[in-house]
Amino acid sequence: MAFDFATPVERRHPGAGLQHAGPSDWPSNWPSQKWHRYGEEVLPLWVADMDFISPPAVLEALRARVDHGVFGYGLVPDSLRETLCAWSERHYGWPIEPDWQLWLPGVVPALHLASLALTEPGDGVLTVTPIYPPFLRVAERTGRTPQQAAMAEPEAPGEPWRLDLEALEAAITPRTRLLLWCHPHNPTGRVWRREELAGLAELVERHGLYVVSDELHCDLLLEEGARHVPLAAAFPELAARTLTLWAPSKTFNLAGLTTACAVIPDAALRRRFAAAIKGLVPDGNVLGLVAAEAAYGQGEPWRQALLAVLRGHRRALVERVARWPGVTLSAPESTYLAWLDLRESPALAGAGSPQRALLERAGVALSDGADFGWPGFARLNFGTTATQLEAALARLDGVLGG
Repeated sequence: MAFDFATPVERRHPGAGLQHAGPSDWPSNWPSQKWHRYGEEVLPLWVADMDFISPPAVLEALRARVDHGVFGYGLVPDSLRETLCAWSERHYGWPIEPDWQLWLPGVVPALHLASLALTEPGDGVLTVTPIYPPFLRVAERTGRTPQQAAMAEPEAPGEPWRLDLEALEAAITPRTRLLLWCHPHNPTGRVWRREELAGLAELVERHGLYVVSDELHCDLLLEEGARHVPLAAAFPELAARTLTLWAPSKTFNLAGLTTACAVIPDAALRRRFAAAIKGLVPDGNVLGLVAAEAAYGQGEPWRQALLAVLRGHRRALVERVARWPGVTLSAPESTYLAWLDLRESPALAGAGSPQRALLERAGVALSDGADFGWPGFARLNFGTTATQLEAALARLDGVLGG
């Protein structure tokens, strides 16, 4: 089946041309974080939100649910639990059970809920930087102590970022209780190697840490034939102390439907987490649950087509960055996100914030590396149409091309 990833979708004025449009101002009720944060002259390549229409199977399932017309409190259907079990075994080789699943309104809430459930005030919450910005806010927001360890930078331009186990262990104190882990890694796009994960598992066991493994981008591995192995599956000894977080949001472009799942094999840990979150999260989003089941159950052909598009976009981006003096990029092995090192760009010398300079000079919005704990970098989202990506890269050429 052919899918359209080339035709631009109007997201700034989404109601234009729709026959069922109501009052003239109704499109303003569909604001997009990605497209409405900046002015109309800006091309947005920042937040991790793709510009592709979600899979047809998902749209069909949502239409059927909307046509029912009643949106009262729902339950997680057994069919969704079984669908996720089948997806896990087929794609990751991990046979999970339906009752291991706790469905939640998103991965970011789950990070904060885990801190509340598994630590005490003042305990240390550890993460590895650079990292998706909400990770850096969890400890402060939940009254815990933030702890960070830096990744090892690429040994040469284009080489991969690496996990620095010595730095990670040095950051651990007697009060450290929780590791927030990102697998694959956002923003570098790194797919962790077995030996890195083995070192991590040993450290976690020795220090008695709990782990929240955010595996949100695990279905977007860009290398041909690559297969994701969940942390808790690779190291069963960690299963009693690990919460694995999955969601269809990034893979199938469903972030606005606020649906994610915590997979917790250990019954005692699952009960502890479930008890701690009571009253803090709403019941399941009925449309999000429908979309998740359709995505995991019928979205695989669309996902494969998406991966082919993203591989092409990654290739185009890597070739373009190679022409920009002083700018380096380690080609992401997963996700549709690229982590640009702009510290040595002569075009940006003296700029306090490369992200702000590119916004002002090129009219392209990227995510500021400072928010990920690493000033001087920027994250670029290439999950968009080839037309928009080329337009944005052409603008960046004008500033970074030397």
